Amino acid sequence: MSDKERPRGSSTSGEGGPAVPLLAARDLVKVLGRTQALRGACVELGAGEILAVTGASGSGKSTLLHCLAGIVRPDTGSVTYGGDGRAGGNGGERLDRLSEKRLSELRRTEFGVVFQFGQLIPELRAVDNVALPLLLAGARRQEAQSAAGEWLERFGVRGQETLRPGELSGGQAQRVALARALVTGPKVVFADEPTGALDSLAGEQVMTSLVHTARESGTAVLLITHDAQVAAYADREVRMADGAVAPLGVAA
Repeated sequence: MSDKERPRGSSTSGEGGPAVPLLAARDLVKVLGRTQALRGACVELGAGEILAVTGASGSGKSTLLHCLAGIVRPDTGSVTYGGDGRAGGNGGERLDRLSEKRLSELRRTEFGVVFQFGQLIPELRAVDNVALPLLLAGARRQEAQSAAGEWLERFGVRGQETLRPGELSGGQAQRVALARALVTGPKVVFADEPTGALDSLAGEQVMTSLVHTARESGTAVLLITHDAQVAAYADREVRMADGAVAPLGVAA
């Protein structure tokens, strides 16, 4: 399947990880209440790579994503974005040390996030939901809405611009959420169970749209999923168990 081919420029190391990671987590530990959600988790994501993180419910997948996206700070360990990401390497930003202002800026411009239920703003029309990140970044309304319309067309929901989330099907709403995540041209999209609330057909349509667009734009994707069919869209898969990460190699 052509959409599942490795993106150009995404070389990997002999250990199955990217030769030059865009995003790298080292020895992450995170305690939530009385639960140790992460226990020394390490993972790397290369530029343009689609990486699936799988594992049972409660294994720490979502907590890992939240730390990598700068939504949650790990208790210990490091998350490096940019540079070469390796221990002793040069360049990059330590997300675990950045100010909230800088983290918010990254999430507006270089990171896109998609959650299981989309988390669209119910009062806003589809086009306004997609345009919102551009407006927050300072774009003019007309320009933002024009760009949003183009992204809705790319995701196959052109003609639904004036509908609000409650008027969309589950698959349509999730594609609107993907358009919103990608409208700013991010370098990384974090997708947390993006098909978890969809039936198999809608899930396949969403994943096909996501993978095609990511390939086309060179966007890296960190994909959290418990579904083996969804994980098969990735270039590489790692599995989480008890808050730690184990590589599973390159997807067929």
